[in-house]
Amino acid sequence: MPALRIKQKTHISDLLRRIILSWLVAVLIEYFILPSDLRDLAKLDGLAQMSLVRILGITCSIAFALTAVCFFVKTRIVERWGIVVAFALLTVTGLIASFTWPFLAVCGVVLILLIGFSILGWDNSPLPRVEPPRAHKAYIWITVGLSVIFFLFVSAWTVGRVYSFCSPTYDFGIFSQMFYHMKESGLPMTTVERDGLLSHFAVHVSPIYYLMLPFYWLAPTPATLQVLQAAVITSAVIPLWKIGKNHGLTGAQRMLVCVVLLLYPAFSGGTSYDIHENCFLTPLILWLLYGIEKKNWCLTAVAAVLTLMVKEDAAVYVAVIALWLIVKTVLRYKKLDIYNLLTGVVLLSVSLGWFFLVTGYLAKSGDGVMTYRYDNFMYDGSSSLITVIKSVILNPMKAIYECVDQEKLYFIAMTLLPLLGLPLLTRRYERYILLIPYILVNLMSDYQYQHDIFFQYTFGSNTFLVYLTIVNLADLKINWQRLFVLIAAAIVSAVCFGIVVVPKAMGYPVQAIQYYDYYQGIRDTLDTIPDGASVTATTFYTTHLSQRDVLYDVRYSSQEHLLETEYVVLNISSTSDYKKYATGGKENGFENLVKLLEKKGYTEYASLEDVLVIYRKADTPSSAGQ
Repeated sequence: MPALRIKQKTHISDLLRRIILSWLVAVLIEYFILPSDLRDLAKLDGLAQMSLVRILGITCSIAFALTAVCFFVKTRIVERWGIVVAFALLTVTGLIASFTWPFLAVCGVVLILLIGFSILGWDNSPLPRVEPPRAHKAYIWITVGLSVIFFLFVSAWTVGRVYSFCSPTYDFGIFSQMFYHMKESGLPMTTVERDGLLSHFAVHVSPIYYLMLPFYWLAPTPATLQVLQAAVITSAVIPLWKIGKNHGLTGAQRMLVCVVLLLYPAFSGGTSYDIHENCFLTPLILWLLYGIEKKNWCLTAVAAVLTLMVKEDAAVYVAVIALWLIVKTVLRYKKLDIYNLLTGVVLLSVSLGWFFLVTGYLAKSGDGVMTYRYDNFMYDGSSSLITVIKSVILNPMKAIYECVDQEKLYFIAMTLLPLLGLPLLTRRYERYILLIPYILVNLMSDYQYQHDIFFQYTFGSNTFLVYLTIVNLADLKINWQRLFVLIAAAIVSAVCFGIVVVPKAMGYPVQAIQYYDYYQGIRDTLDTIPDGASVTATTFYTTHLSQRDVLYDVRYSSQEHLLETEYVVLNISSTSDYKKYATGGKENGFENLVKLLEKKGYTEYASLEDVLVIYRKADTPSSAGQ
């Protein structure tokens, strides 16, 4: 009997496809095994009953069998459509258990993408070498001019918050006092963050802040930090322009790409809650991607290290880039790019090593890792991020379901519509790896601020969306098509920016100017407190009072610390700051706190009628008040 002949060679892309198919089939089997009352995707009971060992075992068995068969029979088309069928069955089962219209819509989008993959296949052709066209100087100067306008806009917005007393203790009061300590001692200490002296790095490991310190030395005021944040995010235009040039975009197209970024609601929106270390993520991630594209090991290394210095979870962004680089390198059929492969492996190793090092430090010596933001995936009662990964492996439909909560739909619209959905439109499917931060950081978590365009959690993940927009756009070979798409994206971004961002942003500087005398009265009253004195204050006064060694927030301070400080500053109308001093469920917290202060020997030191009152400890040296 003649021996069977091997029909085809196996490539890494074939193995990945079989693993995905095998995993989906394994999940489908495990999900079918569950009783119908445990299939509810809104709950965690079903995940707790699913077996990770069994899913991995079935996955390995099916993948091994498919690999063995494929040596003798061509199975590529069958495997592609098998993925479609398996996901479709999971979709039907999930919808029966937990139907929502957004869940149906997103599953439909994923199915369309999978069907497109089955029909068209994966584009593994090498990217063509392009000769970057020279940009007319007019486009460069227009981009520079728009960047300056954007910088001034964000500065006015955020500085306006400071001068209208709209920047609270959490988080700007913390950072303002931290920079004061950094200027004085070189250490990132605060007393206001956790009601006692500690390093901010015990809460978040963010040494990147030291890059701002020299500028803060020149003008040590809270407003300086807001201006520095505006400068940092505006600088993202530089690597973005270079990436566009590297992908063959014309000068006009590069200008429009920068316009889209500057008008992107989630970009400027990330500054609306004052300075955060996350503002560094947009320019640094773009520089990292550009360094990888240019195979500039020095730029790549510097950008990667600086990105890791932003925050403990910034390692996720570097790891995702490394994974994308590894996958796209090994999926090439003809020639393996050793440089890119080694770069990806080193980046992945360093990022994971750094992540486990800093999270271990925070868990052991710091304030812990904030895993509570993923309680919607913690089926085993743990507080480990590993459980989130296990949950996705056990049932990817749970992840999809959580990503399209009703409250997340507006965020999805504001982040994808201005980009015309371009981050999703590609046949180079390894690029979908770059969507992981957007899904993981913004959509999977139930922490409300992580899917709000007006908080700092947008800076990292949305950088990947903008980058995907550029590289997917560059796949269009006809210039007029690119130009049309970019003009449309700029128009949509401008509309969203004008309707959503501008009214919110301009309210602060307008308010600060319109009521200048009122706010100046508050500043003059607060400035009567000596610079070196210890202070406890309500939340919207801590930023102005942050240039001192000891500062507490009335709402979060222990009574012991409050009564240790020399001065107590109270906002008369801010009832929420005094809840823990209220009795009988009534709004009498302010009166009760005043009685406590008077009982402990505090006397009224200064006041502004119906606005604020300052109490001074009786035994405070008289020289302190001079």
